[in-house]
Amino acid sequence: MRISTDPGELDIALIHGFLSRETYWARSIPRDTLERALAHSICVGGYVDGAQVAFARAVTDQATFAYLADVFVLPADRGHGHGRAIVQALMDDPRLQGLRRWHLVTRDMQALYASLGWSALVEPALHMQRHDPDVYARPMHA
Repeated sequence: MRISTDPGELDIALIHGFLSRETYWARSIPRDTLERALAHSICVGGYVDGAQVAFARAVTDQATFAYLADVFVLPADRGHGHGRAIVQALMDDPRLQGLRRWHLVTRDMQALYASLGWSALVEPALHMQRHDPDVYARPMHA
């Protein structure tokens, strides 16, 4: 798999289609919302034979913190280490070195992230969130 951080190579239709239809975390995300998110993130695409098969992004200030988001590998391309490779490539990006904290939320991929040095929150009671799971269902989400 070839990995690229060039935003011009990203297949936005593929990314939007997968995230909006196949994931529990971004189901029904409007395309314009996704495009804004990608524009304000460091994105990594994974390509096999010229076609995008994997994606990950970091929401970050590029100095102290990064949030790992929207990691996926297309079902037909799973089982080849592409998920691990794309996350590692993002973590190795020169713009993301020296960060004090990385964060992510996952329902089912703890083993993958643990193999890359991630761990459960040491003090989960210190972390809070403001979560609006139905935001994409409302007419005005801008």
